[in-house]
Amino acid sequence: MKKLALHWQILIGMLIGLIFGFIMLQIDGGKEFTDDWIKPLGSIFVKLLKLIAIPLILASLIKGISDLKDISKFKSIGIRTIITYVITTVIAISIGLMVVNVLQPGDGVSEETIEKLSSTYKDNSSVQGKIAEASKQVESGPLQFLEDMVPDNAFKAMSENGLMLQVIFFSIFLGISMLLIGEKRAEPLKNLFDSLNDVVLKMVDLIMLTAPYAVFALLASVVVSSDDPDILVALAQYAGVVLLGLALMIVFYTVIVATVTKKNPFWFLKEVSPAQLLAFSTSSSAATLPVTMERVEEHIGVDKEVSSFVLPVGATINMDGTSLYQAVAAVFIFQALGLDLTFGDQITIVLTALLASIGSAAVPGAGMVMLVIVLESVGLPPELLPIGLALIFAVDRPLDMCRTVVNVTGDAMVSMLVAKSVGKLGEPKVQNWDDHYEEVK
Repeated sequence: MKKLALHWQILIGMLIGLIFGFIMLQIDGGKEFTDDWIKPLGSIFVKLLKLIAIPLILASLIKGISDLKDISKFKSIGIRTIITYVITTVIAISIGLMVVNVLQPGDGVSEETIEKLSSTYKDNSSVQGKIAEASKQVESGPLQFLEDMVPDNAFKAMSENGLMLQVIFFSIFLGISMLLIGEKRAEPLKNLFDSLNDVVLKMVDLIMLTAPYAVFALLASVVVSSDDPDILVALAQYAGVVLLGLALMIVFYTVIVATVTKKNPFWFLKEVSPAQLLAFSTSSSAATLPVTMERVEEHIGVDKEVSSFVLPVGATINMDGTSLYQAVAAVFIFQALGLDLTFGDQITIVLTALLASIGSAAVPGAGMVMLVIVLESVGLPPELLPIGLALIFAVDRPLDMCRTVVNVTGDAMVSMLVAKSVGKLGEPKVQNWDDHYEEVK
């Protein structure tokens, strides 16, 4: 009997999780049962993925760079990656502005809904925390994000997933230094990282065996912790516009895959779907990174020299889905509050969202923090800022899940583009968790 494909297993787990969550909502004590006995299973899975994220970046990036025979190749890959990420982010913001200006979801929000949302979320500690974090970001210098990329202690950087850019910097620095001392002297260290890379990828395979059960737990816990259904219905039009924009971004990716890489776009979506589904379940590009790398390298055929740089960088600075959401959310808030935005203001949104997506990369809950920066840049009065965030806070979690899917898909697409441009897009070489099982049985 043919084994069910992983993406189907994960989809079934998600569906059962949604059904289970809705059933638990109807039962007295169901929420508490889910929080106590189901949610921890999903949390453990996410922790396992985060556990191997830093070792995977360290090993794969150093291996990828040290495998290069010519250091100019790395320069070429780096420049192409950054330029492509900037272009896709600008396109994402532009798509967001287009759909929100055409459909104008903010015009359909009643005064009663605004008052209800404001009273429910205006003083929410999470909302206030995002405003405080954004203020700290704005007050920092223009080159603060560059300063933050350089660690003063490599081991400290590797001890926290939020410092992923510092780990990337250290890995690149170490990899280039290994190239410069010559192949013979670097070989013992290179063998160590080659072996570590193989081990961590095997850990990814083992962790993915539990993915269907984990997404069941994650989705069930999301459902039982959902907000007031009436409020969610009131914001359905806004959420629908965001989802339309995100769907158009996925279409854009598939068109690029088909025209530039000459690959079947449906094949691309199928191969990357396990990473997309995990991105949806975890709402974290960083947690999904090990799976994204495994899918892109083994199932799509992107060479490790490319994927080991493009994907970790993308997980931290490429936020196409988040940037699109900010464009829609900013204009929606102004529409709902009856305020006007000029064409110049909308250009400001494009530039600010682009810069914020890079500068706020390592900030927890970066999407909402970036939105505060965008809203302040177009002149939303400070007294209206908490009300503006309250308008969208109720649906932020489900939309966060969806925009993370776009972020991860964008990372995979860019890795294919860069690989194609440098002649490093080959045939898939799928590895299974039990490939070497006979050797140790």
